[in-house]
Amino acid sequence: MLLVITWTLVFITALTLFLRQKYSRYTPYGLQHLKPLPLVGNMFGILTRKEHFTTNMEKVYNAFPNARVVGRYDFIKPLLFIKDLELIKKITVKDFDNFVDHQDFFNRKDDFFGRNLFSLQGQEWKDMRSTLSPAFTSSKMRLMLPFMVEVGDQMVLCLKSQIRESGVGYIDVEGKDLTTRYANDVIASCAFGLKVNSHAEQNNEFYDKGREASTFNFKQILKFFALNLFPRLMTLLRQSIFSEDTKMFFKDIVLSTMKNREVNNIVRPDMIHLLMEAKKGKLVHEDKTVEDANAGFATVSESAVGKKDISRVWSDNDLIAQAVLFFIAGFETVSSVMSFCLHELTANSDIQEKLAQEIKENEIKNGGKFDYNSIQNMPYMDMVVSEILRLWPPALALDRVCVKDYNLGKAHDKAPQDYIIREGEGIGIPVWNIHRDPKYFPDPLKFDPERFSEENKHKINPLAYMPFGVGPRNCIGSRFALCEVKVMLYQLLQHFVLSPCEKTKIPPVLSKDTFNLKVEGGQWMRLRMRT
Repeated sequence: MLLVITWTLVFITALTLFLRQKYSRYTPYGLQHLKPLPLVGNMFGILTRKEHFTTNMEKVYNAFPNARVVGRYDFIKPLLFIKDLELIKKITVKDFDNFVDHQDFFNRKDDFFGRNLFSLQGQEWKDMRSTLSPAFTSSKMRLMLPFMVEVGDQMVLCLKSQIRESGVGYIDVEGKDLTTRYANDVIASCAFGLKVNSHAEQNNEFYDKGREASTFNFKQILKFFALNLFPRLMTLLRQSIFSEDTKMFFKDIVLSTMKNREVNNIVRPDMIHLLMEAKKGKLVHEDKTVEDANAGFATVSESAVGKKDISRVWSDNDLIAQAVLFFIAGFETVSSVMSFCLHELTANSDIQEKLAQEIKENEIKNGGKFDYNSIQNMPYMDMVVSEILRLWPPALALDRVCVKDYNLGKAHDKAPQDYIIREGEGIGIPVWNIHRDPKYFPDPLKFDPERFSEENKHKINPLAYMPFGVGPRNCIGSRFALCEVKVMLYQLLQHFVLSPCEKTKIPPVLSKDTFNLKVEGGQWMRLRMRT
């Protein structure tokens, strides 16, 4: 008994000293931070599901209003929140080579998905970015738009049929379910060359696997942190975010599609074709065109890093990883943007009608023709989408890992010394909070597309608006995402009027059981046919 008590005291003492050392990272530099709880750091509210990740971020962001940077702890791991816009620009652009990598959330050794563009590091990431960037130009998006329109036509026909069958002239639909099915079918078509109708076939396998892969439930959230905190242990245990069944499903689709196209000499201008061309080294960079200038306020530009000519040979697993990343990013983030857009249009009928009028005028002007040029030349459409991306950004925060020691300067005016970020330590950029900071966007919780009008958009600090990231590691698929969102809005408002129903939540309350932007009780709205 005495021996047990002795060893227990030894363990408690050792743990106390270990945690004291871990949680003193910021102290010598006078860097302001929230007080951590033992072992969980500043994650208690998330772990107990008492707060959404955005609420947790708001606590950190607002705790020290005048600080350039704020410290927090993800369990025992320090993570700096960068609040100062000029410092964000310095880290992500000027000194990018010090922060070229993302944090480790995937097992890159055993998990083929760890070979995706988001997870790759250093020179491998640079080579893959250069290889893929020609696949995401405006000219490539132009060729994919008909696939999006075809999916939208399926959705419209299904919704009209349901309204007719309702007998009351309307139906109540859950917005996130509607947009995930649309996004699923667009990605199935544009990325995998498959025709899927998830509105008519509610439980098709492609949709079920996609939802499983992109909906990060509480168990997956814990795996995320475990992979980041204990990568060697998780590798040893062969743990992955995704089930083997899900991984093999996507692997089989990509490989069988590629083989079928090679054998039968099939060419379809979608992502599988572009990946096959990339593997052969046939994708080439294009000069910037007028189309890029019209792609939208939120579009990000490719940096010099992504414009280099690369002759590297990629494996099938490398290509599969990119296709799956494209699917997951398109399934969850794009559907989230679209669902919140539908919610705001439901809650703001005046904005909805103004956009519907622009769509109607575009129809008349182009004789019913609907193509890439017409969708890119609708100013109010772009204003609405730009404002949605501000108020409900798909990437709540950006992350980077320091790859070589970096002098951050003083955390605040009275700090005793410069703060040195050590190799391997991470930083976070709180996009959600910056987009909702009244310093940069007056009355930030108001949905106001006029912020992005020709008369007003010059007032926006470009450093404070980053829905698709910032610097060379920004989102490669911004043109695709913007095009997809605009096509869906166009087709939906062309045929339907959105209005609140009994289950509509205004304002929406975010569900605490996931990192995803998901509304408690669903994003419900009523659809009637537009006359």
